Amino acid sequence: MTLLSDLVPVLEVGGSHVTAAAIDLGAARILAGTRRRLPLRPDTDAETFLTALAEAAGGLPPEIRDATWGIAVPGPFDYATGVARYRGVGKFSALDGLAVGEALAERLRLRPDRLRFLSDAVAFALGARRTDDPQPGRMVAVTLGTGVGSAFLDEGAAVTQGPRVPPEGRLDLLTVDGGPLEDTVSTRAMAGRYARRTGRTVDGVRGLAELAGQGDATARAVVESALHTLGAALAPWLAAFRADALAVGGSMTAAWPLLGPPFLTALAEHSPVLARLPVRVHHDGETPALLGAALYAAQARPRIHPAG
Repeated sequence: MTLLSDLVPVLEVGGSHVTAAAIDLGAARILAGTRRRLPLRPDTDAETFLTALAEAAGGLPPEIRDATWGIAVPGPFDYATGVARYRGVGKFSALDGLAVGEALAERLRLRPDRLRFLSDAVAFALGARRTDDPQPGRMVAVTLGTGVGSAFLDEGAAVTQGPRVPPEGRLDLLTVDGGPLEDTVSTRAMAGRYARRTGRTVDGVRGLAELAGQGDATARAVVESALHTLGAALAPWLAAFRADALAVGGSMTAAWPLLGPPFLTALAEHSPVLARLPVRVHHDGETPALLGAALYAAQARPRIHPAG
């Protein structure tokens, strides 16, 4: 039996969608019939963005809408204040500087402090840790969607500072060959590289995977090179963090048979320890992210601390 006190309203925002759901924390599952997904565009304007979030949220049971919400959104974002900081990242540029928390709270008729924002990658990590077996002491999560997200969890707390993690715990802040990692490992980067080499446009990683499956050597080479680069960039941090497990999610995992081998090879090339690291791929990364957002909302206060 589901108790009303166990239900937590959540939103999960991605580069192409917003999903709302009510999470039954007692059972660690989505309450049947409450998941609602609406489309978003990376070039959306502020009004359309807020309308979509409010519309998705409005579909949840009215008796839980006054509870504290967990809202998972991609970075860069000021999670403490609820202000978007999308600048130079190829998505949501029209939202840069938007006080999402205040504007959304007004639309939902809630106090702003009832909305608790967190990184979509941290939300995925928290949810994956709750559902994966066994639950490791130190888990790293990587999300592969329009870009690269990451989270470093130590006993359920997101580690964002210190020598064992990249800056802010974010792989996307790393540089490769003098440029941002996402200039090599992202949907736009891979599609752009293929277009420059062939003169043909392609529908992101999904399109590249389809072409690779049809024998297109250039499509395969573009993806394999990018994922090997990602693995090589991640490997030193996995080793420094002494991770017990790695969770991978995001829309790109639909092409994991193509993405996985070069990524895992790069990890193994770094050290034999990483070659044996348990890797769990979540093709449905949205469900763990929704659960993780609920777990975060249910906390009395954020458990974010510097690395020891």
